[in-house]
Amino acid sequence: MELIITEKASVARTIASVLNVTERADGYLRGRDTLISWCIGHLVELALPEAYDPKYVRWRYKDLPILPAQWQYNVSEATKKQFGILKSLMNDERVTGIICATDAGREGELIFRLVYEKAGCQKPVRRLWISSMEESAIRDGLRSMKSMSDYDNLYRAALCRSQADWLIGMNATRLYSLLYGPTLHVGRVMTPTLAMLSAREAAISDFKPESFYTVKLDTGRDVVAQSERYADLNDARRLADSCNHNPAVVTRVEHKQRSENAPALYDLTALQRDANKLFGYTAQQTMEYAQGLYEKKLLTYPRSDSRHLTHDMEPSLRELAARVCGALPFADSLEPTVHPEQVIDDSKVTDHHALIPTVTMPGQTSTINALTTGERDLLHLVCTRMLCALDDPFLYDETILHIECAGHDFTLKGRKVLQMGWKRIWYAFRGSLGGRLADEDASSEPSIPEEMTEGFEFPFPQAAVAEGKTTPPGHHTEASILHAMETAGAKDMPEDAERRGIGTPATRAAILEKLIDTKLVERVGDRRKRVLLPTDKGKALIAVLPEKLRSAQLTAEWEQRLKRIEQGLEQPEDFMRDIRQMVIDLTRDTRRAEDADQLFPPLRERIGSCPKCGAAITERPQGFMCENRTCDFALWKDGGILKNAEKPLTSSDIRELLEKGAVKKTGLLSAKTNTKYDATLHLDYGEDGRPRLRPTFD
Repeated sequence: MELIITEKASVARTIASVLNVTERADGYLRGRDTLISWCIGHLVELALPEAYDPKYVRWRYKDLPILPAQWQYNVSEATKKQFGILKSLMNDERVTGIICATDAGREGELIFRLVYEKAGCQKPVRRLWISSMEESAIRDGLRSMKSMSDYDNLYRAALCRSQADWLIGMNATRLYSLLYGPTLHVGRVMTPTLAMLSAREAAISDFKPESFYTVKLDTGRDVVAQSERYADLNDARRLADSCNHNPAVVTRVEHKQRSENAPALYDLTALQRDANKLFGYTAQQTMEYAQGLYEKKLLTYPRSDSRHLTHDMEPSLRELAARVCGALPFADSLEPTVHPEQVIDDSKVTDHHALIPTVTMPGQTSTINALTTGERDLLHLVCTRMLCALDDPFLYDETILHIECAGHDFTLKGRKVLQMGWKRIWYAFRGSLGGRLADEDASSEPSIPEEMTEGFEFPFPQAAVAEGKTTPPGHHTEASILHAMETAGAKDMPEDAERRGIGTPATRAAILEKLIDTKLVERVGDRRKRVLLPTDKGKALIAVLPEKLRSAQLTAEWEQRLKRIEQGLEQPEDFMRDIRQMVIDLTRDTRRAEDADQLFPPLRERIGSCPKCGAAITERPQGFMCENRTCDFALWKDGGILKNAEKPLTSSDIRELLEKGAVKKTGLLSAKTNTKYDATLHLDYGEDGRPRLRPTFD
């Protein structure tokens, strides 16, 4: 008997329907010679620091860095029952082999392997690797399974990714939270993303708009030409005045045939970007909708980073395009054009091919009718993109009209469409959205009348000055930050690098959500105009972090190295050694930013500056302490000579002590003689470097 383990219960049910496994049990499905069960996301996860040593419950600088010698893994309380079911099934003596059917990718591999190892299972495993939940794809996948060992490098890369994220996240979050007070979440990919958002806001803040002027020449024939830009308003006015008293003539007409090739098929990131621009959906929403469509057998595997198909898919493309076109209410009257060579490239397909509708999608009318609005939007968008990607290029004739007036050249661009090509599908899709469509840039270039050839005259043109201003870059939207994440460091990567940028298509949405959940970034605006803005806390964090944590380039290089581990071109030990060294170097540096108190104002009233590190000294119930929790400066109210003296330190005492190095205390009680005395308390330090009060007596 074989046990099939999927990542989600819905996928288990789909596979069960293909294999005719129908009997339900607690946490699994049972057939004559097959059992099918499922994980619930990450059933087994890396343990928290306190699992290694109870002392890590408290966040203290002296305990950093935390570098586990042997990694530990825990099963959460929420998933303990399902893990117990899987463990029992995996070790059931009736089960002779296991099929790993978790999602075909790095994270899916990690989910299964951790469960397999935590359950203590040693039975042989084969890997089901599919890009579609259609019955034919599942059956083909079951016939072509490989041994689990063929995916060992993928697992090693997944382990390195999770352990590197743990080391950097746990250590850097504790370090900078201790240094600056509030809890400051730091992550290997999350922080460079926050840095890019902060850099964009800084560019907007620093931007100084500049005025410029142009002269608009209205020929009276529905043709308005424009001069070059002028920085000086008076220059533009003089030109306008001279043009209003002179005729104009066409001196030259340029014709250029332009072409816009069909767009590439979608990978997940490109789909998330377009869904955000068109519908305002977040990256997380888009991924959830696409995953739902995949599980409903309407779309192929969504977490793909490829925008091409493999050659074996070419024979079915023409029929698929025709059936998809007929199934779309806005395109059923169009005849698709199919150029398979535009989308076929085996060398550009990694784990999964591009997102496209499944072969069975056009026939699933009842399923499509039951979709949510978000799912239907995504399905139509992917179908439209496939039809566009296969179609002819968009061709147009660009005309540039040069008009001379008063000795100056004015120009006007126009275009005439020669072939709609792929845009006929795109415009049909846009038209189906009506008022729900978010604004999209559209060409405003007019069509220039054919009679306006060289020598054509305009006897009475009217000229007017128009003012414009340079504009700052826009705030980042989810679409633009996803593009920035995808291309981060690309210019410094080798030309043949297979994966560039930071994060992966499968993880970028979660990274954005974590930035928002941790109050480092916020979404602002209504759905279709929503932008991502770093909070004050987020901007302050980026201001104090070292370049090695902010750098998108460095993080992109880490991502490339993980890809090399997948390919067997780099040893995991080398990668993890460099990560550990980075963490060690990071935690050795406890210098605070010079403007730390402005960036992170102390939560309590500032009494003075710490003599050791410069941070704020504030009052606590037992004494006066440095707000920098990596610093050991602390004076107890009734410590040392003041114990039982009935005159504890006050905030005024501490203020004088910090300013002058000494403070006089009167009426102190001697425990030995039960008499009162006066003393001057000097700020001093013991051999261990800790502060103490050294008395002198009058």
